[in-house]
Amino acid sequence: MKDLNVKISNPNKHPEQVFRKPLARHLSKIQKRRLATVSEQFEGLLTSLMLKSMFDKSNGLFGKDSYGGDYFQSIFEMQLGDYIARNKSLGIAKQIYRNVTGEEFDPSMAMRKIHISQLSMAKIKNKTGQGKAIQPSMAALERLSKYENIINAASQKFGVQDSLIKSIILTESAAKENAVSKTNAKGLMQLMDITAESMGIKDVFNPVENIFGGTKYLSSLFGLFGNDLDLTLAAYNAGPENVKKHNGIPPFEETKNYVKRVKAYLNFFGD
Repeated sequence: MKDLNVKISNPNKHPEQVFRKPLARHLSKIQKRRLATVSEQFEGLLTSLMLKSMFDKSNGLFGKDSYGGDYFQSIFEMQLGDYIARNKSLGIAKQIYRNVTGEEFDPSMAMRKIHISQLSMAKIKNKTGQGKAIQPSMAALERLSKYENIINAASQKFGVQDSLIKSIILTESAAKENAVSKTNAKGLMQLMDITAESMGIKDVFNPVENIFGGTKYLSSLFGLFGNDLDLTLAAYNAGPENVKKHNGIPPFEETKNYVKRVKAYLNFFGD
């Protein structure tokens, strides 16, 4: 094998320094906030996976055969992972942020609270093209009421307004916890397997895990798209890459109708 000659203009400079250039000057304030949010969320996810591995080796916190033990352990792992990332920190988020921007990580930059009142809710319309209001069925609302406490807990944990979580659940599955779509999206918030796995979900049909995982994913999309409601909903339906590709809501009828329906349900709940 022949030697590969690499030309470096400054022979005293380490090769790694030639290719690693901080992007601080090229990133906007909102881009830095998104990076801070994603870095922190990544550390939380990695921490929860480490906790999961540790607990699994000892048959879990509640024992191998405990009734509902895996149910509560999953929530504990996610919550403890996020708590460690936000309060104690392993330093992973700081390192990612510093490597990309060349600046020190400021935890206050991470976007954690997403409230509908902060978004462009004035643009929400509750009418279809035919002038008929879009409203959930009484049966769907009755099913949804069973998950009120879980939704409220997820809302407080991830800073996503409870009415938005409810609206997505109604749109995605009509509040049917065992729903499976044609594309194999599952559960109340219709999560794909890869999304469920990335959110640390062990049982996608478990209402607590599904709602907490779906809300966590929704929160991450808000961070990715600067708290823009339309873009976040479009990304939840069609995927963030499609939103980026089309620089807005993708020109898919399903996605456009999805955004309209979720916002109509928000209007139904008075937000």
